Amino acid sequence: MNMVTSIDRYRIFHAVAEAGSLTQAAEDLFVSQPAVSQSIKKLENEIGAALLIRTARGIQLTSAGVVLLSYVDQALQLLEAGERHVADLRQLNRGDIRIGASDTLCRHYLLPILDSFHREHPHIQLHVTNRTSRETVTLLQAGQIDFGIVNLPVSNERLTIFEGPRLQDCFVVGDKYRELANRPLALAELSRVPLLLLETGSVTRAQIDEFFVANGVSLTPEIELGSIDLLVEFARIGLGVSAVIRNFVQDDLTRGRLYEVQTVPPMPSRSVGLIVSKEVPMSYAAVQLMTQLRAARLDD
Repeated sequence: MNMVTSIDRYRIFHAVAEAGSLTQAAEDLFVSQPAVSQSIKKLENEIGAALLIRTARGIQLTSAGVVLLSYVDQALQLLEAGERHVADLRQLNRGDIRIGASDTLCRHYLLPILDSFHREHPHIQLHVTNRTSRETVTLLQAGQIDFGIVNLPVSNERLTIFEGPRLQDCFVVGDKYRELANRPLALAELSRVPLLLLETGSVTRAQIDEFFVANGVSLTPEIELGSIDLLVEFARIGLGVSAVIRNFVQDDLTRGRLYEVQTVPPMPSRSVGLIVSKEVPMSYAAVQLMTQLRAARLDD
C-alpha cells in the first residue's frame, strides 16, 4: 500500500464520516464529489472491506468503518500535533540548543548574544558546555552539541567552519610593570620578563608560541593558567606580563587598570570560528542563534 496516497484517502474518509455526507465532505475539502467517491472506493479496495453504506439520510459507517475511523481519528490527531510541534519549532516557540565554547569565548562573546536571544525566545532551552576549542570539536563530532564556538584555526573535513569576529592577542601589565608599556618591546626582550600564559594545549597558546618561534624566540612562562580571566587578574596584581585578548580587556585598558605592552613585530590577529557538522542538520533555533552570533562584533 502506498502510504503517501493512503494518508490523503484516510483524511477524505475521516471527513466523510464526520460530515455524514459525500457532498458535505467534498465542500469541506474543496474537491468534487466524484473525487471523494473515487477515493473512498480505492480505500475500500485497499482495505478489503466496505466502509460506508449510502442511505436515504446520508452515509452510515459499516462495522469495519467504525473500527477504522477510531484509528484514523487518533492517527490524524497525532499528525496534527506533529505539525503544530514543527510549526512551534520554526516559529521558535519551543526547542533546545546545545552549544560548546571555551570559558573566555562563552563569557565575552556568547553570553551577551544569549541574553538578548533568551529574552526574545524564552521557551527555547539553552545548554552550554565549557570546553577548550579542541574538546569542542570532539563534542561536535560526537553529536553532543549543535554547534561550537572555537578559536581558529581548526581543520576538519567533517565540519563546516564559519569565520566570526576578529580577535587581537596582546600583552598587558598592571602598575608594577607599567614601565614596560612606555615603549615597544622586541620579542626577545619580552621573553626575559615574567610571562603569564595560558596552559599548553589551547589553540590560543599554540598561536602565541608559534608566533614567537617564527621570530626566533622561545618562551618559558613564569606562570601558566587555565583562563584568560585569571591572566587578567594576575597582571593586575603585578605578577608579570599576561598574554590576553585585547577585545576582552578594552575597558580595563581605557580605565587605566591595565596597560598594553606593544611588541615588535606586533602580534597578529585571528578569528573566532563557528563550527557545525556537515552530517547533522541544525534545529531552527540553533540556526537563528548562530545567525545572530555571526553578525555580532567584538569591537576593540
